[in-house]
Amino acid sequence: MEQPAACHVVAMPYPGRGHINPMMNLCKLIASERADFLVTFIVTEEWLGFLCHEPKPDNIHFATVPNVIPSEKGRGADFPGFYESTLTKLQAPVERLLDRLVAPASVIVYDTYLTWVVGVGNRRNVPVASLWTQPATVFSVLYHYDLLVQNGDVQVNLSERGDEHVNYIPGLPSTRIKDLPTLVYGNGSKVMHRIEEAMSWVPKAQYLLFTSIYELEAQTIDALKAKLQIPIYSIGPAIPYFKLRDKLSPISHDNEPNYVVWLDSQPKASVLYISQGSFLSVSNAQLDEIVAGVIDSGVRYLWVTRGEAARFKGEGDDKKGFVVPWCDQLMVLCHPCIGGFWSHCGWNSTKEGLFAGIPMLTFPIFWDQVPNSKSIVEDWKIGLRVKREEGVESLVTRDEIVKLVRRLMDLENEEGKEMRRRAKNIKEICRRAIAEGGSSQTDIDGFIKDISQC
Repeated sequence: MEQPAACHVVAMPYPGRGHINPMMNLCKLIASERADFLVTFIVTEEWLGFLCHEPKPDNIHFATVPNVIPSEKGRGADFPGFYESTLTKLQAPVERLLDRLVAPASVIVYDTYLTWVVGVGNRRNVPVASLWTQPATVFSVLYHYDLLVQNGDVQVNLSERGDEHVNYIPGLPSTRIKDLPTLVYGNGSKVMHRIEEAMSWVPKAQYLLFTSIYELEAQTIDALKAKLQIPIYSIGPAIPYFKLRDKLSPISHDNEPNYVVWLDSQPKASVLYISQGSFLSVSNAQLDEIVAGVIDSGVRYLWVTRGEAARFKGEGDDKKGFVVPWCDQLMVLCHPCIGGFWSHCGWNSTKEGLFAGIPMLTFPIFWDQVPNSKSIVEDWKIGLRVKREEGVESLVTRDEIVKLVRRLMDLENEEGKEMRRRAKNIKEICRRAIAEGGSSQTDIDGFIKDISQC
């Protein structure tokens, strides 16, 4: 930059897709609104390869640190080991990088799980903002984990106590134990002490940012604002909606992806979009049932796969289906022919479904996906559960899947009409929040004003 930056924002995301994406989306919004800001986005070397070709404002620069790989198993097979590596192997190279920056950091925005960043900022007298990339309700559960321990509601047998309700977490509506984050009742002992540590450091940061829209979690966010003594901003949805709004990366009508060409030829609200996320997966037996059930339902579908395309026997002859290895998910969900979303309920995917106003079939696997599923089905009432017993290994058969898919995609039944009406209402809430004067835009502007004075 020709002139010294008015503010140098250093972003330190947790090295995972569900964490990097919202951090980058926030940085793009900040950089677009303030061309006089400089943003340095720190990623591991492997993630630079994934991100370097994505369009971004010129005042966002990448900086790299070495990869953190706990073992030959990789992060998917060894989540506790990978998380531990991010806590023990990243700090030293990041500190060396901070020492080499051309302009000193004015503020560090860090992923809440990377506990050590708070100490780094405080020692350098640089304010830090903790970015929470899951729902505020999940934050409240983890921040008040001691209450769960005191009440004996952790690491329980779900078959015996899963339907019991927890009603003492501030800002959290009465919730079944089986609908809490999986680490609370599952095999979380390997990481819960680290997560408790991360929660304990949040009050020592200077700001807390939620990647949620205030109106969707107002009760929880208000309870946390009353408890924590630091500014809290709801800057969500932290999805790339600005690409739709500002057309930063337009697609030529003469060079549309093949899946868009296919979508354009389908009837309105007739296609089920299916994605199980980019990290965890289901068993082979369950995947076979899902594929068979979706095909047998006779419903049109666009399926994003991760190497399992071979399971679609004869799918090339199935005129109702289209299988791709990747797509622009938000653009697809906002396409008028999409009538439903089969989702693993990761928070970013959930927010994109809400933003698009699409009813969902929920198939959560792990962590915050389970409470997200509960919110979709029970709180917002815009979806149906595919997986009935959260946290329990039980096969959902193809016949059950056929019925659920047809039920969700039926545009004529009263249940489907009501889900679509509610989904449309939430879509409107999301659009109002990001508009000028909306809750999210106001909080983003407030955060920018705060850090511009650092």
